[in-house]
Amino acid sequence: MAAPMTMAQQQPPQQQPHVSAQQQQSQLQQSQGNQQQQQDFDPVHRFRLLIPQLKECLQNLMKIAAQNLVQNTNIDNGQKSSDGPVQRFDKSLEEFYALCDQVELCLRLAYECLSQSFDSAKHSPNLVPTATKPDAVQAESLSYTQYLSMIKSQIACAKDIHNALLECSQKIKG
Repeated sequence: MAAPMTMAQQQPPQQQPHVSAQQQQSQLQQSQGNQQQQQDFDPVHRFRLLIPQLKECLQNLMKIAAQNLVQNTNIDNGQKSSDGPVQRFDKSLEEFYALCDQVELCLRLAYECLSQSFDSAKHSPNLVPTATKPDAVQAESLSYTQYLSMIKSQIACAKDIHNALLECSQKIKG
């Protein structure tokens, strides 16, 4: 048989779980904040948030256009419209265009990010581990010194191309 537990052994310390819960809560809030920041900068996520707004705005625009059309038809037929003031179509159209512009910007930014990612993978296919994600080190990743030497060679190549273009332009000038 097991020995009876004393009073101190039976009660877990009260302070420790409370501090642990506070730490977990603050870590959870911090990670949620980081995720929110990432989502704010992610053009695809922003695009997905704008689509329902765009749909709603288009529905509103069509409803206002229909109301204006009915009111104008009634006026043309000599009937008085019993409806109250009709919303302005130009304001709704302007709101729709503003959302379309935001969607276009998100898509252009997403395309630029994708192009940059492809170019980065093409010209620097090996990853460099960052200080924020040291666990992301892979077998084919470069060390920082290797990365620096690769960047220096790319800069030297860009300077050579620049000098060749300058030389060519001066030969063309005569």
